[in-house]
This record gives sequence, structure tokens and C-alpha cells, in this order.
Amino acid sequence: MSQKRIAVVGAGYWGKNLVRNFYQLGALKTICDGAQAIRDEMSKAYPELLVTDKLDAVLNDPNIQGVVVSVPAALHYEIAEKALQAGKHVFVEKPLSLTYSDGEKLVRLAEERKKVLFVGHILQYHAAVITLKAMIKEGKIGRLQYIYSRRLSLGKIRREENILWSFAPHDISVILSITGEEPSYVDTVGGNFLHARIPDVTMTNLKFPSGIGGHIFVSWLNPYKEQKLVIVGSNGMLVFDDTEPVETKLVLYPHTINWQDGIPIPQKAEHVLIDLKPIWKEPLRAECEAYLSAMQTGTLPYTCGEEGLRVLKVLEASQKSLEQKESSLPKVRKTESVEQNTDFFIHETAIVDAGVEIGKGTKIWHFSHVLSGSKIGVNCNIGQNVVVGADVTIGNQCKIQNNVSVYKGVTLEDGVFCGPSMVFTNIYNPRAEISKMDHVRPTLVKKGATLGANCTIVCGLTIGSYAFVGAGAVATKNVPNHALVVGNPARQIGWGCICGERLTNDMHCTACGKEYEKTDDGLSLKVQGV
Repeated sequence: MSQKRIAVVGAGYWGKNLVRNFYQLGALKTICDGAQAIRDEMSKAYPELLVTDKLDAVLNDPNIQGVVVSVPAALHYEIAEKALQAGKHVFVEKPLSLTYSDGEKLVRLAEERKKVLFVGHILQYHAAVITLKAMIKEGKIGRLQYIYSRRLSLGKIRREENILWSFAPHDISVILSITGEEPSYVDTVGGNFLHARIPDVTMTNLKFPSGIGGHIFVSWLNPYKEQKLVIVGSNGMLVFDDTEPVETKLVLYPHTINWQDGIPIPQKAEHVLIDLKPIWKEPLRAECEAYLSAMQTGTLPYTCGEEGLRVLKVLEASQKSLEQKESSLPKVRKTESVEQNTDFFIHETAIVDAGVEIGKGTKIWHFSHVLSGSKIGVNCNIGQNVVVGADVTIGNQCKIQNNVSVYKGVTLEDGVFCGPSMVFTNIYNPRAEISKMDHVRPTLVKKGATLGANCTIVCGLTIGSYAFVGAGAVATKNVPNHALVVGNPARQIGWGCICGERLTNDMHCTACGKEYEKTDDGLSLKVQGV
């Protein structure tokens, strides 16, 4: 049987690289392209090969066993389907198709015809990705926490698909293989700058059932090329930068975040260059070899049709999210009690009742609800899924992170920070069957105080100015000004500066130089010269 058994359909921007590799592997028989200029170029470069524009002739050639599809994405399904129907093994460049349903048809057809369906997710054959996945499996960076990628360039700008479908499949494929699970949440935003209906820049946010988070940023409007993948674990971080030389493409940073007295402290360590030379091979060459091997052995390739479907599932969810945001942009809304010249932002999914006062520059984000009678100062940031009120007062420049409820009876002075999922209460001994709203105990959080993530403030307390309640702490008594408290029940372990840094034993801040003295309420700034 002749080794020359491959036809490449589409020899343009990327296809010419596939032509080169399959030719060098001694497997290429035919080049097929509809453009005369490309056919002329291929005939000159490969005079011994058949160069044609007749796809049907290629598919009817009994000596062609495998067809490599490197045409615009809109044609992937059509040509791959014809090739499988003709009894050929098929290599399809990413994405497998432009819809999940079409991709599923190709997978089922390949199974019926007992043919290889191979998807061009080239990073899976990159030495750096192979190595980093092995390192993660060996526990080199501990438990996975966060993955993000940036794939940016000022390269070929397409019109048959948007930037999401053109660039993101590579990173989605790798992230899915690293996590080993499908995302439970997908959210994508983007911008159309060159064409009204084709996004040029997108950012995709992924959340996985295990708690791992991920971001994918892609753009073809960047002044320089960037292809970087960062993987954060509990015991270290890996950075894959494909624009670097092979010696520095993959770097291990053994950094960790250690918790001390309820405060996260970064611990940096020297980076380690990972040697890829022993296994280095041009990724496209390795990918072409994997396709030939799958054809020869009949074994399922790593980037099989099913793997391509998993990527398509995420792409379709991302596209749906992107289209929803494009067709329904967030609107600025004003309540009746606010003067018409007051500017603030309320996300379209948030609800603000009548009789609410909102200061200039304040932002209220997704799925939050501000109840009647509440007052929010200027330049505040109210995160996602926050409930305020009724009759709550929030000062200026406060920041309330996601999943916080600021109940009736709570007052926040200026500059208060409420960490994610921290908890206020307003009744000391609640019962579901008995209304006790007349038993509300007021809680006052004074200027500049910080309430850490997941902490609880029992009602009826005063949290002093610039106090710091550590993450997860439960405050059951008043907290003095500038006090740092942690634990359950919360106990004081030190003092904090206005700038947020911990004070020394002599009440001095090594970060900003401020000095303090003790008072009946905690600490106050020391008067210079006294």
C-alpha cells in the first residue's frame, strides 16, 4: 500500500503548513484548493503532487485514505461530511463545525463508517502542554484553583467566523483537558469594532463544579502576538508562553498563598525553567503524526470527534451569552427620588424599588435588589446578588462584594468594605413562625472598616473605624477602632493602620509611617510632636 494516501483540502493561510508537514512525512498525494493563485503556488512548490480544484475527484480516488480539511470554518461540516460519506478518514481543523448539532452528526457518521474523525486542536500535541498536564497530574502545583489564557494578535482577521470561534477553541480544548470536567457556568462579553456583527474581542468566564475558575481572553486587535496560559494551584503556578523560545516556554513558579491570622500572605519563590528539549517536536508535525497513527492503528485519537464536541458545547454556550449581551445592553435607570442630573449605573438584572436614594457614580451589579427607603452614597460599588434594606443607610465609597445581604437596622459609614458572602444579622433570636421585626437590633459599621469574606456580624454591635474583621470570623461583641479580630468567637490579635497594613507592637505602620496611640475606643492617630 502506498504511503502517499493523504489529500489536503484548502492550502491557504494555515493549510499550506499542513501541506508541508504531510509532504515531509511522505504521506501527501493530492492538494485541493479552489483558488487558482494557490494552486499555481502549490504546483510550483510540489511539482510531483496532484494539484486540483475538483473535490469530487479527490473523494472518488480509491488511493486517498485520509482527507485533511483546512478551509474556512463555515465549510468544515459540508466537506467533512462528504469525505466521511466517501469512506475517508477525516482531519478537520478547529472548530469541528459551527454548531453542536452538525458536530454531533459528524461524530455519529464517523462511528457508522468506522473512520477516524480527528480535530485540529494542535495545543494537545505541544510539548509544553503535554508536560504541564503531566506535572499537574503528579501534584506539582497542588490543587487546581484558577486557569486563564490570553490569545491575542494583529493577524489574519476573518469574516466567516468571529474571534471567539477562530481563536478560543485552542484554549477551551486545553482547559477542559486540564480540569477533566465540563464548566457549570459560562459567561462571555465582547466588542465589535471592525464590523457591526462580528466580535473582534471576547472575554469568556468559566466556572467548574469542582470550584476551579477560568478566563479566556481572545483578540485580533492587539498590537503584538501573545499566547499565554497561566495555571494557578494551591502549591504553585505554571506559565506557558508560546511566543518564548523552547528553553523558556514553560516556567514553574512555586509561589503559594499562606493564611496567617486570617490574612492571606503571598509567599514567592524562585521560578524554575522546565526543560522541553528532550521531547521537543514541532507541534503541527506531532499532530500530523498522531492523525497518521490513528489511521494506521484504528485507535481513537486524543482530539477525536467527541473531544471536539465538548469544545463546541462550550463555544455555543459562549456564543449564546455573547448574543444576549449584544442584544440587551445594561441600561442606566433612575428612581423617582433621584434628581434627573444624578448619574449612576444599575445593571438590567438588578431591581431598585421606588423611594431609594443613590449617589452619583455608584454602580449596582447583576441580580442585586435595593429595597425601598434605603440610601446609598456616592461612588459605591454594589456587587452581584446583593440585597440592601429596607431602610438601610450606606455611606460614600463603600464596596459590597458578591452575595451579601445588608439588612434593615444596619448602617455603613463611609469607606466600608464588605467581603464576599459575609453575613449581617438584625434579630438576635429569630423564629420562622413569629414576626420579630420590632426586635431589630441596630448594627453600626464605622468609617473605613473591613469585613472579611464569609465573616458574620451578630446584630447590635458597633464595628470601629478602620477595624478589620478577618475572613470567616464571627463577631459577637463590639470591635474597637483599628482592631484586628479573627476566629469564632472573634478575638483581637493586633491592630491595623488606615492603609490596611498591620501595626507593629509600638503602634507604628512600617508601610506608610503613621503612628497611633491607644484610646478608650481603640486607637487614634498620634498627634505629631506630642
